[in-house]
Amino acid sequence: MLGLLVEQPRHGYELERVIEERGVRAWTALGFSSIYYVLDKLARRGLIETTSAPSGGKSRATFRVTESGRELCAATTRDALATLTPVRARVLIAMANSPSLPDVDVVTGLTGRLEALRKQLADVRAARSRQEPLPASASAIFNYSEAMLAADTAWTEKTLDTLTKESAMDKYDVKKHHHELYAPPSKEFTVVEVPELRYIAIDGQGDPNTSPDYANAVEALYGVAYGLKFASKKTLGRDFAVGPLEGLWRADDPTAFLSRRKETWEWTMMINQPDWITEDMVRTAIDEVVKKNAAKKKDNAALGDIRLRAFAEGTCVQILHIGSYDDETPTLDRLHNRYLPDNGLTFNGDHHEIYLSDARRTAPAKMKTILRQPVKPA
Repeated sequence: MLGLLVEQPRHGYELERVIEERGVRAWTALGFSSIYYVLDKLARRGLIETTSAPSGGKSRATFRVTESGRELCAATTRDALATLTPVRARVLIAMANSPSLPDVDVVTGLTGRLEALRKQLADVRAARSRQEPLPASASAIFNYSEAMLAADTAWTEKTLDTLTKESAMDKYDVKKHHHELYAPPSKEFTVVEVPELRYIAIDGQGDPNTSPDYANAVEALYGVAYGLKFASKKTLGRDFAVGPLEGLWRADDPTAFLSRRKETWEWTMMINQPDWITEDMVRTAIDEVVKKNAAKKKDNAALGDIRLRAFAEGTCVQILHIGSYDDETPTLDRLHNRYLPDNGLTFNGDHHEIYLSDARRTAPAKMKTILRQPVKPA
């Protein structure tokens, strides 16, 4: 304010016009209502004085700088040119405390900050364009404002990009976290060690192609799995990819798999879950699906049978089968009657299948299914 009056005597409305035209508020905290407060303060200190008080009242009073004001402005300007002012941006406090927030909240906040910075930078550039050509001093002010905003914008973009990438990397995907278990070759059997993994699971019996219990079980599992995914992301800030459908298959007579006597099969259908999913979260997700079904006047009794369970299969032999489910027989025959005997192994648990393809959208000849069999020395 003192510097504007050093340039020439001005009244309040002239000061407001110059402040607006030069974009002064982009780098000061000077509001319109502050102008007359500051003028009164400068006058009381003897740094400015009125040249006249026209009939229009105080708002049209013209002020000019006194000699004391001119000397103080010059001295302060010399000091400000050489003195570094510490930057204490609030965003630094926010970043220091950000570990206490879910990642999604940090990303949302920085995204809003980035939008505001881009708008402010555009406003400063527009203000500059309206006043070109500018004297060197005014041009330097705009250069500084633009440089600071551009630097803040670049920092925010980089930080946001890093957080987004880290969030994507941290997203749990069982197929990536246990790549060796979900990417076997299709030509040869391989031996893997399967650690304890957690699943939401339902038990049942009967032909999967015709049994309504099987269809209800699969529908219920996917409904709860996606409910858990969205709840985890919203309440915990931890996202995960819904895993593939998996099935444990058993029969009193193992040859039932080779002969495809599906009506005698017993099964446990399941979908993998990350370690942080709790039984309370599963119950809540089940309740939410039940409510949604009720709103649609729909019922699925299988929802009441879902349980959070852990399985530790240990040593297993597996292979990738490409083709329809009914074409698995030759591969299973090779496993049961050649590979296991030739390697001194025998069965040690349920036959396990992992369905990597969506049967509704994939041609039968191209479907990919992992066939896994827990084993032990014969």
